[in-house]
Amino acid sequence: MKTTRKRYSADFKAKVALEAIRGDLTLAELAAKHGVHHTMIAAWKRQAIEGMASTFSGSGDAAKAASESEMEKLHAKIGQLVVERDFLAKAFGR
Repeated sequence: MKTTRKRYSADFKAKVALEAIRGDLTLAELAAKHGVHHTMIAAWKRQAIEGMASTFSGSGDAAKAASESEMEKLHAKIGQLVVERDFLAKAFGR
């Protein structure tokens, strides 16, 4: 019998991590409440705290600009390849 991993949405992880950061309940109580192992909650909490620092550092903006630049290059390359393919298809009489 094949077992598959349970996948949690980003919204769910954020909600649980925020509850863990607040500290109203222990990790064990949160684990029982949400049906998730306490080590996963601890990892989500750590990721959320680490992610907050990058939110305020501005490094997220630089990464976003770099990915947009890369995306423009890729779109240009796709356009070039489509033109070349169409040219070659006409040249070979397809």
